[in-house]
Amino acid sequence: MAPGNGSAPAGADPVITGLGAITPLGLNVADTWEALVAGRSAVDEIAAFDATGMYTRIAAEVRGFDGEAVMGIKRFRRSARFTQMAVAAAREAVADAQLSTERDDERVGVIVNSAIAGTPETQHNIEGFLSKGTGGVSPYYVPSTILNMAACEVAIDLGAHGPVTASALACASGNAALLEARRLIVGGEADVVIAGGTDAGINSAMFAGLSNMGALSMRNDEPQRASRPFDIDRDGFVFGEGAVIMVVESAAHAAARGARSYGSIAGGALTSDAFHISHPDPEAPQSSRAIATALANSGAAPADIDYVCTHGTSTKINDVVETRAIRKVFGPAADDLLLSSPKSMTGHLIGAAGALSAMTALLAMRDGKIPPTINLENPDPECDLDYVPLVAREATVRTAMVNAFGFGGQNCVVVLRA
Repeated sequence: MAPGNGSAPAGADPVITGLGAITPLGLNVADTWEALVAGRSAVDEIAAFDATGMYTRIAAEVRGFDGEAVMGIKRFRRSARFTQMAVAAAREAVADAQLSTERDDERVGVIVNSAIAGTPETQHNIEGFLSKGTGGVSPYYVPSTILNMAACEVAIDLGAHGPVTASALACASGNAALLEARRLIVGGEADVVIAGGTDAGINSAMFAGLSNMGALSMRNDEPQRASRPFDIDRDGFVFGEGAVIMVVESAAHAAARGARSYGSIAGGALTSDAFHISHPDPEAPQSSRAIATALANSGAAPADIDYVCTHGTSTKINDVVETRAIRKVFGPAADDLLLSSPKSMTGHLIGAAGALSAMTALLAMRDGKIPPTINLENPDPECDLDYVPLVAREATVRTAMVNAFGFGGQNCVVVLRA
């Protein structure tokens, strides 16, 4: 690896030089992006378990992913699906960045956040214990399912000896990883950070719990039309799974090795609603503050933002509150914004959702195309912004904002610059 000086030069934001993705739309970045621009839905009937009799029987699953082929048989048996997808996405990101890591590299860090980690494996082992006693529990149950294991397995896979961390910010986890990567690089603790989010929580207990609280769409007869952010007929989000990982570098390190950059992490902000365990504050005081603070921290004015990749979950209250937060900060200028929600096609990737949105924004910058919000056929009057309905739109994107708002009132906004 090219030598780095330990911190980004004054005035130079960390840059993103590699992307990797395992999503319901594709097992790599190219296939995922092609499907996003085409407006293709990945939502279908659940295959991971028998959902007969459940309120919700649809999900956005990653199909065709072979964790054993990625990890090898021994590592596969002692790892959970959320970790396997993270490792695969990290390998793609590192290859995309043309980054060569070494076994003794102490300047490469890893941040892979997750919200729910190994819940399917937890359910499987509890069921094994109840039916067979202690012999029904895998010896790898605990280390495979804990939150930090995706980050640790990525570090093992790449030989990264720098800071390795994992945090849970619910649906804002993937977005927050980029801000933490920026902090580590600007603070001089790493030259490179492999950062992103991963989650794979499609299991019956998860669906029973979310369905019982009324969070999931029950449009079971029309799965591909179920995720409809900002539409008046939306009835809940569609649960998904996946991993999106990026290579973040100091500007000096990237320049020293001649790396191509997708864009820079100009800044961002974290705030807390401190309001409710699952409902956002309806007046949006803290989500709007996150947006305003992210602009200030990145040195961007509202007029600088060309595109907002929204949180856009397709739940009744969240879509309205996000619209209110944007209008509070942007005022009349909000009418000139272009916005969209990839969740209309991928469902909600939970811990990976924010990272997917950031990747969407970066590729919109690269290609001058904004993916649509599909299924937005009858806009909610309270969601009155230009959410690029139904079909992609060509546009020049130099600066983008990425919103992520999680259970518990955790708000994370990131500003990316081309």
